[in-house]
Amino acid sequence: MKKLDRKLSVAPMLDWTDRHCRYFLRLISRHTLLYTEMVTTGALIHGDRERFLRFDPAEHPVALQLGGSEPKDMAICARMGEEQGYDEIDMNLGCPSDRVQSGRFGACLMAEPHLVAECVAAMKAAVQVPVTVKTRIGIDDRDSYEALCAFTEAVVSAGCDTIIVHARKAWLRGLSPKENREIPPLRYEVVERLKGDFPRQPMVINGGIATLEQAKSFLGRLEGVMIGRAAYHNPWLLAAADREIFGDGHPLPSRRQVLEAFVPYLERELAAGVPLSAMTRHLLGLFSGQPGAKRWRRLMSEGARKPSAGTDRLLAAIPAPGLRRTGG
Repeated sequence: MKKLDRKLSVAPMLDWTDRHCRYFLRLISRHTLLYTEMVTTGALIHGDRERFLRFDPAEHPVALQLGGSEPKDMAICARMGEEQGYDEIDMNLGCPSDRVQSGRFGACLMAEPHLVAECVAAMKAAVQVPVTVKTRIGIDDRDSYEALCAFTEAVVSAGCDTIIVHARKAWLRGLSPKENREIPPLRYEVVERLKGDFPRQPMVINGGIATLEQAKSFLGRLEGVMIGRAAYHNPWLLAAADREIFGDGHPLPSRRQVLEAFVPYLERELAAGVPLSAMTRHLLGLFSGQPGAKRWRRLMSEGARKPSAGTDRLLAAIPAPGLRRTGG
């Protein structure tokens, strides 16, 4: 089995971590583990498999996140992912949305640890790449530490290679997915206690982590840290990750160098019929906190939608050094 260095990863985020986003992030960090958006087993089995599984080899290391609850289907789709070349298959046990619940996957499955264990075991039997789960610390009133331990024991016994724990519980009724990311309090100490009780089980912590310094504070006690929206809204925070997290001292690129490296990809995808705006929407936060960031965001969000928009506009829009700060 291929061993992944998962000290730092970018979380799977629906509508955000598509293949264009991942290619862009890979230009910033060589080593950070990237995840797809969640893909349902139904979409893969009955839909356009090629569209849902497509990725560029440059994205490695990259993991496929699946949503589902039927062990046979999870195994079939895990095998599809492995055959496509993904480095890991992850099971979504954290999303609390009504749509996800109606499909019987996501966070609601924390109430069915034996079913989750069956899915993990089925995937493990089907593939050679690591099988992981991304979960919460609890749901609704099933949020005792004892319940979390019982759930963990079930997936560990099924052979789960790594558990990624979002350090918040989820309310399946009454809170939106956005509110579920903000209202339930972060309880990092629960994840660290869980690691103490399952010392041989690799664990990654997730939830509210916004800087590399904060990420480094967990390493040593836990095998990895997963950053979500902070890495999307300010992707440049990953620029120092290779050096500070993974110990790779290669020269750090500049933002311009990253954009110049992104242009050939954009031109290739434009030629294949992908709208420029579908790709440049992931660049809005590249200059977050820098002079000219507001103008950059406007040019990327508005200019890329024009029929005449091309890659020449991308480099021309880069804020000039010394530009007066207009928002960040």
